[in-house]
Amino acid sequence: MQRAQPKLSFIPPNFNSLILRLVHWMLPVLQRFRLQPWLPAGIKEVETRNKETLVNIYHQFQIGKIRLIFAFRHCEVDDPLTGLYLFSREIPKVARQNKIKLKSPINCHFMYDRGMTIWAGDWLGWLFSKLGGIPVHRGKTLDLQAIKKVREILINGQFPLVVAPEGATNGHSEVISPLEPGVAQLAFWCAEDLAKANRVEKVIVLPINIQYSYINPQWSKLDRLLSRLEADCGLSQQTIEIANTEPEQLYLKRLLRLGEYLLGEMEQFYRCFYHRDLPDFSEDSVSLEENLTARLQQLLDVSLEVGEEYFGIKKKGNVIERCRRLEEAGWNYIYREELNKFKNLSAVKRGLADWIAAEADLRMLHMRLVEYFVVMTATYVKEKPSFERLAETTLILFDAIARIKGNKSPRRPRLGLRKSTVTVGEPISVSDRATVYQQSRQGAKQSVAQLTQDLQTALEGMVF
Repeated sequence: MQRAQPKLSFIPPNFNSLILRLVHWMLPVLQRFRLQPWLPAGIKEVETRNKETLVNIYHQFQIGKIRLIFAFRHCEVDDPLTGLYLFSREIPKVARQNKIKLKSPINCHFMYDRGMTIWAGDWLGWLFSKLGGIPVHRGKTLDLQAIKKVREILINGQFPLVVAPEGATNGHSEVISPLEPGVAQLAFWCAEDLAKANRVEKVIVLPINIQYSYINPQWSKLDRLLSRLEADCGLSQQTIEIANTEPEQLYLKRLLRLGEYLLGEMEQFYRCFYHRDLPDFSEDSVSLEENLTARLQQLLDVSLEVGEEYFGIKKKGNVIERCRRLEEAGWNYIYREELNKFKNLSAVKRGLADWIAAEADLRMLHMRLVEYFVVMTATYVKEKPSFERLAETTLILFDAIARIKGNKSPRRPRLGLRKSTVTVGEPISVSDRATVYQQSRQGAKQSVAQLTQDLQTALEGMVF
């Protein structure tokens, strides 16, 4: 981003059933093309567990008994394909099998990060609007425009609402990041708004997990990807010396070596050019994996501090909260209110605005690197060195190295055809908890925290 831009505007949802039908019609074509070797996803199969619960809950919503929020796990960018399959194929099929009449169209409203249109293009905002999407600024303490629209949709919308409870993708199928309180707060607001309107519908939150597995793991493709990353780092390719050693252990060793090199380079980078005092961790008292994990957490903290000092932000909250505040601060430097108000800025003012925008974009790179590494630990792979965990971690390293090299939209290599497993959890009634929420401010705070924890437990329990 080399030039300042006008402030990002709110994109109101404007559902269009024809666009939805077109997207549903195109889904089989997209799935067939996604199986081609030159495209990244390769999702061949979708399995849904406990799908009867999903259909029954959706039917209760349609007949006006409940208002519904899907707390749908969003671990990576391919999830929307699975979601589209679920709503366009699986739900209608199961409804027919169980002789449950559902009204068309079967769809959902959904919240999405307003920043997606920055890297994907304005067409994505248009499409999401036509499908019923509501954009939200993740970094704002309160995005009032988005919250107002979401609350309207929650009590009067034609479709249920889908929210990603983690707030961002983490690239790991088997790790649920700490949930943000947004789903719980929206659910209690919905119950509150219904009570004010003297309406009797119950508010239900339905947790849904999504997990990927490789149908036929392609070790040769993982080998080529690791070799490519090793070459980017100037590391010699390791020779497989023990023929009887299981491939998982061999690739784990290469992955740890690559991670250790990257950590060392980044630590030296911050020591030399940002004058940070990064102490050395002794490997005598801890294992290599524990050493790498401790060094990584230290590096993430220092990387965020560099951005926070530039933007004048206090170090506060967990890593994710710090990332969101840095993102919003960067956006405020790039997407400027005055560009909307004054069309004819002087050349000097415009030049200074562009200068600040370019520098803010660079400073935000520190935060982007943290986003890649925030859930990574060396012990994650060691505990279960499956092809899936090795592949996930290697692909995250691929994204990070591509970002360091200057490629902001890297095209991920495909490591084999995958199966997507959707697990539908048990419905959680929020209306039954509304009394405690409404008693006091402390009761409201405790209710939101408890519901968030219950969702966390439910999603973690679905990981297999």
